[in-house]
Amino acid sequence: MATVKIKPEYKIWLSTETGEGIMGDGKWQILKAIEKTGSLMAATEALGLTYRRTWGDLKKIEEQLGFQLLDKSRGGKDGGTSTLTPEGKRLVEAFDHLHARVDGVIQLAFEDFIREITNDDPNTIEDTKP
Repeated sequence: MATVKIKPEYKIWLSTETGEGIMGDGKWQILKAIEKTGSLMAATEALGLTYRRTWGDLKKIEEQLGFQLLDKSRGGKDGGTSTLTPEGKRLVEAFDHLHARVDGVIQLAFEDFIREITNDDPNTIEDTKP
């Protein structure tokens, strides 16, 4: 029997009690890119996103969570800067920790899944770790 390589794929997102999305992996990556580049514009360009939509999405998150994510300063000839507020940094760090914990749990569950579907024959399907 041929070996098939499979891996789990999933996304994490936060939503309100009514199911309205707040933040997921995409917005998390945006915030991380802003912190890295020091610029909302540079972050959106690096991720292939539109500035206007991303700005609106971040403002919506701020409204939903009740705190500011970004400190922005308008720039002159060199452009402005965007940095994460202390609350924005805590949100990113907390999401980092949440992801690390969920990643570990999912990997363990996936390994159990592989054992179950292969009757413990590791030559049937190869587990490719993310």
